Amino acid sequence: MMRMETAAHAVQSVGRQYIEMRSPTSTGLDLVQNLPSVSVAMPDTSGFKGGAIYMRGLNDSDMALLLDGAPDSLAAYLQQNVDPENIESVNITPGSSPVDAPASNAAAGTLEERTITPSQKMGGMVDFSYGTNNLSREFIRLESGQIGNSGVRAYISFSNAHARQWMGAGTNERKHVDVGIQKDFANGSYLKFFGSWHNSLFTIDAYPTESQFFAYKHTGQGYNRTNVWDPTSPTAGNYWKSNLDSWNQFFLTAPMHFVVNRALDFDLTPYFTTGFGWDGSTGGTVGTFGACTGGCFYGNGTQASAGQQLSTYWSQGWSPDVGLTAKVNYRIDRHNQLTFGYWYENNAIDYAFPYQATMPDGRNPTSNNSAYKLYTADGVRTTFQYNAGYELNSFFIEDTAKYLDDRLVINGGFKYVMSNYWDRASGLSTYTIGANSTAPLPHLSISYRFNEHHQIYINAEGDFRQPSPSALSNATTMPKNQYSITEQIGYRYNNKWFLFDIAAFNASITNRLLSIYLPNTAYATANAGNQTIRGFDAMIAGREFHHFSPYASVEYLHGTFDSNIPYGDTYLPTKGKQSILTPRVMANFGLTYNSSGFFGNFSLHYTGPQSVTLVDDQRMPGFVTNTLAVGYHFKPFMFLKSPTFRLNFSNITGSIIRVGTTGPANNYRPVTLLDGSTLAAGSGAQFYVLPRFSMTGTISTSF
Repeated sequence: MMRMETAAHAVQSVGRQYIEMRSPTSTGLDLVQNLPSVSVAMPDTSGFKGGAIYMRGLNDSDMALLLDGAPDSLAAYLQQNVDPENIESVNITPGSSPVDAPASNAAAGTLEERTITPSQKMGGMVDFSYGTNNLSREFIRLESGQIGNSGVRAYISFSNAHARQWMGAGTNERKHVDVGIQKDFANGSYLKFFGSWHNSLFTIDAYPTESQFFAYKHTGQGYNRTNVWDPTSPTAGNYWKSNLDSWNQFFLTAPMHFVVNRALDFDLTPYFTTGFGWDGSTGGTVGTFGACTGGCFYGNGTQASAGQQLSTYWSQGWSPDVGLTAKVNYRIDRHNQLTFGYWYENNAIDYAFPYQATMPDGRNPTSNNSAYKLYTADGVRTTFQYNAGYELNSFFIEDTAKYLDDRLVINGGFKYVMSNYWDRASGLSTYTIGANSTAPLPHLSISYRFNEHHQIYINAEGDFRQPSPSALSNATTMPKNQYSITEQIGYRYNNKWFLFDIAAFNASITNRLLSIYLPNTAYATANAGNQTIRGFDAMIAGREFHHFSPYASVEYLHGTFDSNIPYGDTYLPTKGKQSILTPRVMANFGLTYNSSGFFGNFSLHYTGPQSVTLVDDQRMPGFVTNTLAVGYHFKPFMFLKSPTFRLNFSNITGSIIRVGTTGPANNYRPVTLLDGSTLAAGSGAQFYVLPRFSMTGTISTSF
């Protein structure tokens, strides 16, 4: 859970040894949930759905999420790009990011997943898992080893999984392929490639309000999808087949490093990702709701009958995100290395909100199924069509200076970002909005090692974030850009008994952008004034003693809104109040055991109470989560090189608790606005609920 670090910023990481103890259904978020700066909320334990991550009072929209140096998906979709068996490490750098990273929105920090390196020898590995909620999962990876004398080695893996919902009706399915290739050269140059394909079909969860949560906790009344289809019922839209998500995702990145001579080298990382599919949900009925209030027609001219159930979609077509980072490193002398480079990214997304007739059995038809498409009386397709995206150009320069036998390291960098964002609507609604923006982003870090045991470091950087053009939710104006300045100072100590790291931090945020959850797994973006967040985090890990390795961490956070947040022509009274999703205290404890084939890990996490509405009139109480892994490595047998059996448990105590929100709400109770008017009570936030006790058993081996 902790390793020796020398970087001039806080680093929190998990490595391959820890990952191998966790369930094969783990996502990148599962793997980091016990690091000091993060709180993670997961909607399921089977690895089909992502979740939410909160770090130093911010969420994943303010994090640089990377996979092998390329931009990764948002936290809700991290599981789409790589299987956990192919993750070498997950590193978090709270409050900082490399100046050469393809990101500008890293006020919260960086989360980077690194994939494994293909093996030098031919072989592979396989695992089979079965667990709670009728989970079944199979994984196989084949390794080529060195291919002749080419210096090329590769692997390809495939996984297949199936499980039912942990609450309510519905099933989830997932298929995934990873491919890794590496070519090494004698002078230190290398070419690397990682690609993946993901296909899933899962049931979209219903997230409870506070009252729905308490009804579940105290009476057992569930809030999720039902298994009964009654098209005449007012709750027909809650049928699980009327709430499906079908998705295909492709991810490609190719990091390349070229050594010219001892003084000069350069790096090139092109990347490409795209996804297409749809999220279906209820759209009411013909004649009473939505785009068919005045009646609708099928493509053959037949009128849809009144009361016909409708499905509405968030439907995305082929939407590529293409980019490239290039940098040159030149060692000026024995003290200084100069780096300069360029980052380009082009993102284009075509998405729509069509209405279609629901199938007779209650299922969402595929969004391109012509038999269920609907049209208005004048022949216009019942859809809202959007084209959004951005083009970004960025230049960066950095100098790293080392003095006093490399004990003093000074790093200064500067990134300049130029971007053009747009969002255009057509169909039943038309508008065009956009923005051209520039942002200078300075970076500075200094570290000093007194000796092999003691180190201090400071760093500061500026970050910039524009609202995602595809998450504006029918906006007529572009929200303001968010700017932030973060600083931290830290101290590290290590000896033969333990490692220790403590860091204090401060973040000042202007025009905070918040993601607000929409009912069909999409998110919208809005401004929420200015904010200050400060605190400290500390972690300590003991080196192995009698086969046990303990770990503990704590973080203190103090976050406040520095301004009142606009609401129409007036303001919400938010100034001076605790900022949302900023628990004062988070703490972790972990214990690992490894001896004579037996291994195990126990983890305990605590997150304190936090506000979930902007005016701080609804709070989520503190909570404790836990996980346990136990297993045994058998001796090699015939071609089975590492036969292993392990059991993974989560929520051992069966707690019924809320662990996060899908997004903030304005208010829960009536509130007086600054102009004296009263804002009526709202429904409050919607919550992630910790899935019930689960157990997964896994048999695995390499060969």
